Amino acid sequence: MSNPRTEALSQAGVSIWLDDLSRERLESGSLAALIAEKNVVGVTTNPSIFAAAIKHGDASYRQQVAELAADGHDVEHALFEITTADVAEACDLLAPVAAATDGVDGRVSLEVDPRLAADTAATAKEAVKLHDKVGRDNVLIKIPATLEGLDAITATLAEGISVNVTLIFSLERYRAVINAFMLGLEQAKENGYDLSLIHSVASFFVSRVDAEVDKRLDAVGTDEALALKGKAGLANARLAYQVYKDLFTSERWKVLAAAGARAQRPLWASTGVKDPAYPDTLYVTGLVAENVVNTMPEKTLDAVADHGDVTGDTIAGTYEESDDVMDALAAQGIDYNEVVGLLEADGVAKFEASWAELIEDVREALAAASATGARS
Repeated sequence: MSNPRTEALSQAGVSIWLDDLSRERLESGSLAALIAEKNVVGVTTNPSIFAAAIKHGDASYRQQVAELAADGHDVEHALFEITTADVAEACDLLAPVAAATDGVDGRVSLEVDPRLAADTAATAKEAVKLHDKVGRDNVLIKIPATLEGLDAITATLAEGISVNVTLIFSLERYRAVINAFMLGLEQAKENGYDLSLIHSVASFFVSRVDAEVDKRLDAVGTDEALALKGKAGLANARLAYQVYKDLFTSERWKVLAAAGARAQRPLWASTGVKDPAYPDTLYVTGLVAENVVNTMPEKTLDAVADHGDVTGDTIAGTYEESDDVMDALAAQGIDYNEVVGLLEADGVAKFEASWAELIEDVREALAAASATGARS
């Protein structure tokens, strides 16, 4: 039996994806249980998630590392093999969901090396390499929405590869992402691909916006400023949904839809609250609308299942109020463009740091495995 609260969220049009993956979660049946009991229909990963999984990993990681060390593989190849293996297994587990939803859900996301975020050609090349290695139709390749990433998004979609666009913070960049998506589909059509088989989500980050804006509001310190705390994240995301509704009813989109294209769904990311003063389901129950994804860490998912109050659409009718929030923030001296620019740079830097940690952990594991093999 599925949880009634997560079931209500699903019935309201929100696809629940888990923001976590590990081999232990796959082998223990933990992910399968979340699919069966809490309406999980997809998985997202990132360098931080893989770093935690491998650092605290089980015997199967150690066995694979030992085999890779014995074959003389370097750390980059080992990391590629480990992460794609986990994603392929998760794709297989979610394959029935993908079949039941005609590929809309049942998706597992795998991110390109974040060190390539400023290199368009290298990102596009890595996306193809990851897609081909996983070898599953329900994989999504994650590409960050940096300026350099926009052309890589288009190029990857043009090759018929489904994409999760990540690290979106600003409304302006979100519009550029949608343009890159449509351009990619237009090129894919020219290249002879079946547009109905190409899927995409646009990951719009939420809680990090509040974390940065709230810090600035605290610095202002007035009653008017403090009254705005905890409002920027929801307002920004709700206005992003307005952008989605506007651009996916355009004449340009209608031409693509007539050719079989599927709309790129908004995905709410960074939905675990950073401030314990806020309700732990804030960025879930406050962002309910049709045809969206909410990817949650397990702690947030558990909170929703326990006490999430799902009352239907919580975005429709909020656009004017959300605009007012953004105007009020500007009146308090909060520079929106500065905030979102900082968050994007910080997001890339954090993923790069996690990737460096991941590489070091795998390097140490390879060295230990090689030493053990040499002694035996």
